Amino acid sequence: MAKSTESLEEFYKHKFNDLAQNISRHSGQFNVFRIEDRIAANTTSVTYIRRDFFKIMLFSGNNVFHYGDRSIAINGNTLLFFNPKVPYTYETLEPDTKGCFCVFKEEFFQESFRINLTDLPLFSAGSYPVYKLSDTAYSEISTIFEKIIATIEKDYIYKYELIKSHVSELIYTALELHPAEDLFRLNDAGSRITAAFTELLERQFPIESTSQRFELRSPKDIAQKLSIHVNYLNRAVKKTTGRTTTDHIFERLTTEAKALLKYTNWSIAEISHALGFEDQAHFNNFFKKQTNNSPSSIRKV
Repeated sequence: MAKSTESLEEFYKHKFNDLAQNISRHSGQFNVFRIEDRIAANTTSVTYIRRDFFKIMLFSGNNVFHYGDRSIAINGNTLLFFNPKVPYTYETLEPDTKGCFCVFKEEFFQESFRINLTDLPLFSAGSYPVYKLSDTAYSEISTIFEKIIATIEKDYIYKYELIKSHVSELIYTALELHPAEDLFRLNDAGSRITAAFTELLERQFPIESTSQRFELRSPKDIAQKLSIHVNYLNRAVKKTTGRTTTDHIFERLTTEAKALLKYTNWSIAEISHALGFEDQAHFNNFFKKQTNNSPSSIRKV
């Protein structure tokens, strides 16, 4: 006959075994911090580096964030989103800065979202990751962060599932703040082709080692990969974005070149090879045409 009850010892054994398994499954995939604690610990700056983590930051104060090849001045209450494909850093935090941030790997949400995080406007390539907040919106989002912080301290077996719901609330609250006209809508064939083109282009980045090489460097290369005629691709991209396919490729290539020149110790020859140029002279000519600067001058900045 099956036992209808279990001893107290058995109960705690099951409870803590289940807890350990659940925590182990999410170990290293999520964490949350208060900015004030980072300041107190004198960890008020961050190395400019590509990471494996997505990051959502609620920030109150004044600072400058360097995101990709852009520098963005932040004032007051702000919500920021960072994806691991784009390197970032920020200036040393002032003592009166406050807020919270959480970091997580994409695997943390694999069972929660039916789409990739990078398909969301908040994390998509080329998005503007900064949202100014009213006092009301700041209070609302701060409350969500406080729930996350409280939950992560618990020994509740399903605490990470609860945290996922809180982070989802953060994401969808921000999407609600996002102007509707800025959201990319895939409502026709041209938009879908443009989205496929953008995704295929971005999938080649970031360049993370000198052995990696940017291969799909022309509209023809990408059209062949998408199994469509290059003229069809060019028309779709131009109609959807107002810019040529080549413009998009050159802009993305230039952005990556700037990041590699500024934030790696690779030689210019190594960078030119990784970006698919035949030799350094071709890279130098391309970069100067796009930026009016030489690669070496960017490296010295």
